Amino acid sequence: MEQVVLMCGAAGSGKSTHARRLAAEGYAVLSFDAEAWARGYRSHPVTEDQRRAVQDALREQLVRLVAAGHPVVVDSSFWSRAARDEYRALLAPLGVEPVVHYLDTRREVVLARLAARRGTGPDDVPVPPARALAYLDGFEPPTPEEGPLRVVAG
Repeated sequence: MEQVVLMCGAAGSGKSTHARRLAAEGYAVLSFDAEAWARGYRSHPVTEDQRRAVQDALREQLVRLVAAGHPVVVDSSFWSRAARDEYRALLAPLGVEPVVHYLDTRREVVLARLAARRGTGPDDVPVPPARALAYLDGFEPPTPEEGPLRVVAG
């Protein structure tokens, strides 16, 4: 079992579904969307202050769980290498190298999933079409050169 998994993929790629599978194997799940939803944030994108508050909460929980020896999956987009590197730097002093699980999902599938969202919960927050396209166009896929990588069909 990997100590820390960073879910990586565009909104609608299947990250939360994959994270739930890992939870069934014993992982604690830290979800950006669930934390944002719990704080009352119901639209994409959240403001910069909201994003920072959610990320700070996730980082604190992650460090606590890892220090206690729990395997953890962080369910966030990790859309940029910089975001993935921030978590690698956070975990390095704990002696943990995270494994990125990249949800490689076809563009048309992602767009169809996002179009079907209705706002019923943290994994169903609507993403306007223009924002969905911007997310896809700005996404930086992970590479093996960054560190451990597992590509998962979305």
